[in-house]
Amino acid sequence: MPLIPEEPQIHESAQGPRATPATGRTAPTPRPVPGPRPAAPPRPGRPGPLRPAPPAQRSSRDTATVKPGPTAPAASATPQIQLIPAPVGGALDAADEAVDLLLDSGRAPGEVLVITTGEQHPWAAHELSFGEASYWAQHEAGDDVFYMDAEAAARAAARPVVVVAVNGGSDTAAATALPLALSRAGTLLIVCGDPQQINSVLGAGV
Repeated sequence: MPLIPEEPQIHESAQGPRATPATGRTAPTPRPVPGPRPAAPPRPGRPGPLRPAPPAQRSSRDTATVKPGPTAPAASATPQIQLIPAPVGGALDAADEAVDLLLDSGRAPGEVLVITTGEQHPWAAHELSFGEASYWAQHEAGDDVFYMDAEAAARAAARPVVVVAVNGGSDTAAATALPLALSRAGTLLIVCGDPQQINSVLGAGV
C-alpha cells in the first residue's frame, strides 16, 4: 500500500495577518522569515575559537612505548558461492531464473556470464548460427549477458557474476567447468544442479 505523504501542519505563528483585525488595533504587517545567518567573520584583535591544549609532556619514565599491532590480512579474493539445487533437466531453467533475479536486483547485463555443462543455452545456439566471429564479438563487447558451453569457457573473460548450469554432460565437463567458473567470477558464483555432484567438485563447503 503506497504511503500517503502527511499534510504539513500550519502553525498559527506562520499564518498571515487575520482578515478582520481586533477592535481598536491595526492588523500587523507580515514580516519575512529570516533565513539562516552566515557565520560572522572574526573581528580583529579577538581570539579565534578555543583549541584544545596540547597534552602535557611526560618524562621518559611515564611515556609508554606503543608497538604497532599485527597487520590485518588482506580481504579474500574468493567469490561467494551460491548453490541452487535443481535436477539435470531443470538446471537451465534455474539458471535463467537466477539471471532474471540478478538483473531485477540491479546487476548490469554485462556483469553476468552463464556457462552450461550439457546442452547449449538457446541464446548461444542462436547466436552461433550467425558465425563464431559475431558470437565472440558480443563477448568482447561485454554489454549483455553472455552464454557459453563448458568447452568454450576457457576463452571467457572474468565477470563479476558467473552462473553455471550443470545440465548434463560428462562428469569431466562439470569438473572442468566449475573450477574455471570460480576463477572467472569476481564476486559471486551461482551453480545450478545436483548438490551432491557439485559438492564433490567444489568441496563440501559450497
